[in-house]
Amino acid sequence: MQLSASHHDERLTAPRSWWAIAVLVGLAGALIMLPLGAAPALAGLVVGAALAGVLVSSYGSARVRVVGGKLAAGEASIPVTALGDPEVLDAEEARAWRTHKADPRAYMLMRSYVPTAVRIPVTDPADPTPYVYLSTREPAALVAALKAAQQAA
Repeated sequence: MQLSASHHDERLTAPRSWWAIAVLVGLAGALIMLPLGAAPALAGLVVGAALAGVLVSSYGSARVRVVGGKLAAGEASIPVTALGDPEVLDAEEARAWRTHKADPRAYMLMRSYVPTAVRIPVTDPADPTPYVYLSTREPAALVAALKAAQQAA
């Protein structure tokens, strides 16, 4: 969701199929507990589905935001003045930067179910991180927000 030219807020939610898998984990828990009776089977269903749902929800809670002159991505918060010119990566280029082009020193917020990404060089000489790689469903909007925030800074 884009708020204004220099604001961007996106949550990298897990795909619906992962929620279906969480339900299947609950069903597996129920089947495992079924020989012990109906009540343990129901408990296995609820506990299994709840635990799998928590895992899916926590993995899908990553956010990418540009607000207040900072890029906030996952646990990282970087001033836009310490960032270079962002680059939109299509699905093929994003895959390359996740694999054979990747630098182990880079900050990477990757989600395999999001095909596109943005790569932003880190220009701060005191920071050993060469670039920031961010999975995003809205790469053009993220780049526009970063550039607007950099111009405003």
